[in-house]
Amino acid sequence: MVLPAAAQVANNPATEIEGPAVEVVGTVPVTGLGTALRDIPATVQSAGAGDLRDSDARDIAQYMQRGFAGVSLGSAQGNPFQQDLMYRGFAASPLLGVPQGLSVYVDGVRVNESFGDTVNWDLIPGNTISTMHLLSGSNPVFGLNTLGGVLSIQTKSGFAFPGTTASAGAGSFGRRSVELAHGGHGANADGFLAVDAQDDGGWQQHSSSRLRRAFAKGGWQDSRTDLDVSIALADNALEGAQTLPLSMLGDPRQAYTWPDRTENSLAFLLARASRYVTDDVLLAGNAYLRKLRQTNVSSNVNDDFDPSLAPGPGNAQGFNDRTVLDQTMSGASVQLSADGRLGASWNRLTLGASLDYASSDFAQDEQEAMFSADRQSVGVGAYAPQVRVAGENSNVGLYFSDQFALSPRWMITASGRYNVASVSLHDRSGTQPALDGDHRFRRFNPALGVNWKPTDSATVFATLSQAMRVPSPVELTCADPAAPCALPNQFLADPALKPVVAHTIELGSRLRPAPGTRFSAAAYRTVLDDDILFVSSGSAANAGFFQNAGKTLRQGVDLGAIFERAEFALKAGYSYVRAVYLTPFQMLSENNSSRDAANRITVENGDAISGIPRSSLKLLAEWTPEPRASLGFGWAWFDRQYARGDENNRDVNGPLPSYSVAQLYGRYEAARGWEVSFKVDNLLNHSYQNFGILGRNFFNGPGQSFDATAAAPEQFRASGAPRTFWLALRYGLDPAPRR
Repeated sequence: MVLPAAAQVANNPATEIEGPAVEVVGTVPVTGLGTALRDIPATVQSAGAGDLRDSDARDIAQYMQRGFAGVSLGSAQGNPFQQDLMYRGFAASPLLGVPQGLSVYVDGVRVNESFGDTVNWDLIPGNTISTMHLLSGSNPVFGLNTLGGVLSIQTKSGFAFPGTTASAGAGSFGRRSVELAHGGHGANADGFLAVDAQDDGGWQQHSSSRLRRAFAKGGWQDSRTDLDVSIALADNALEGAQTLPLSMLGDPRQAYTWPDRTENSLAFLLARASRYVTDDVLLAGNAYLRKLRQTNVSSNVNDDFDPSLAPGPGNAQGFNDRTVLDQTMSGASVQLSADGRLGASWNRLTLGASLDYASSDFAQDEQEAMFSADRQSVGVGAYAPQVRVAGENSNVGLYFSDQFALSPRWMITASGRYNVASVSLHDRSGTQPALDGDHRFRRFNPALGVNWKPTDSATVFATLSQAMRVPSPVELTCADPAAPCALPNQFLADPALKPVVAHTIELGSRLRPAPGTRFSAAAYRTVLDDDILFVSSGSAANAGFFQNAGKTLRQGVDLGAIFERAEFALKAGYSYVRAVYLTPFQMLSENNSSRDAANRITVENGDAISGIPRSSLKLLAEWTPEPRASLGFGWAWFDRQYARGDENNRDVNGPLPSYSVAQLYGRYEAARGWEVSFKVDNLLNHSYQNFGILGRNFFNGPGQSFDATAAAPEQFRASGAPRTFWLALRYGLDPAPRR
């Protein structure tokens, strides 16, 4: 039921950013006043609730790959909800070992996990999102890890999304989904509730998913004050099929070894408040508590297996590694924004401070195992404790942003942030005192941007920015080349790592020459000092250590165009990124065919960074013959990329080939509020791989059984899903606009 307009509350400008419109963007961490798109000196890509609903994307990572320029996904884990997302050569991934370079905010709270800066996409349900904005550059205001960009997400409220929606769907490989959402409000109070349940058998063997999520928000507001309290809960179980060696890709549905199961249990409580002290001064703040329990059981080959001895206890073919991570994150922020005039010019000054604290308790146990005929690792004994480590992260940040209008055509934005970050590590087993350590990092990072509006329909911008990322606990505890770790399982001594510092310059433009026509273009260059790299070593694909790799580069261009005419819409995007090493160095790469006698390779200036497609092209066409029906077609092409372990680009297997995928989708409103939709992913049923890593294949025996005597280096790849179908029935009366 939609409440009558008479129930609407007096307008509060501070709540505009919570609505479904995407032309107002939050450019500071704490939710408050938004900035018009034309005044932002960065590339901005946005989506609203209607976009996410109409696309039927499994999660926001999948949506961004299809609709955002410069975004690609890698399926290293073999689960659709655990994808590596890359933007301009920077990652936001749920997997330890991936060098993270993007920060993700939900309602003003950074949700990169404290233990490894990872991002768990399965914990951000799409039916709770009002808007999301991907901003480019090394914006220091958003704090740690904003090396290549920031994804800022705002959740729905009862004021902006009154009404009830419900949907149920089913598709290929046992996929089922049920969603329910309801929002409502009175004169001053509002509430919103969303729940969803998803089950997926997985297109690969042993790659099922189970998601159970709930979100609730209550609020109160008048013309000067806005209060919100929300809670997000999740209980998810995700199985992965791992990568496959080239010799086994004839049947991409099989698992290399199994099980590999991750369970995420989340409770996230957030309180936000803002108040206009005067008509031109807004005080805003938030406080949060976020608890995550993550458990994992994974199967791994025993590198030290001796084929000359009888297999069994003491000489097992593999191991089952069981890990438990209990993480608690808490913090608070306060922010003051003041609008005023300096002489004849408009000015907005924002001052903010944040305090974040996180504690992590990690435990790892190991069980000897033997492999069955279908490569299940079957335990042959009890689990034995291996690692017990506790970590603490704290970060104090002071930031400012000043927007100054030199004239109606010129806007200057100056900003900066001073961070004091510390990481402490403590051995809880009493047997590994080398784990103990305290690390502290201090740095001020500035940014300067300018916007020029030569006409009312055109904007040109330029930005210089700098940001940093400090080493996470998992990196500091796994930085010894003499003692590689099996992520996320083993931690040893912690040689000091330097923080990563990003320096970015970007030039861009936005143009709207006619109604329904938009063009955008941007050129950028980001240099990272002391970039942190996970160096693979040994036969296990996830074995290695972290090291500073000197300078690295990401530079490229993004081009976009949108045409909307009557019932037709066309969207196109092209991205080019040159991601290379600038500092020569040597690294272990035991399975690289170009390695020397010491199993090392030499990475030269100009060698491409692995896992990053150099080019991508995306096309989206939609036809809406009438408001009740629409049909869409999407196509995306991604250039080749090098496998991890082939950082010198000289392995005999070469890069992964380029690939393309197509999608067809549509909807029809059969009656008021009732809608049926369909989607076909990988419409042309192309076989492709989107992630690679060098490893050693131990399953070259009869029927691809375990045979250590025939183990040989191979390139391992992760395959994309074949053609899949999805059909859903939806009921809803809500204000989310159609695309």
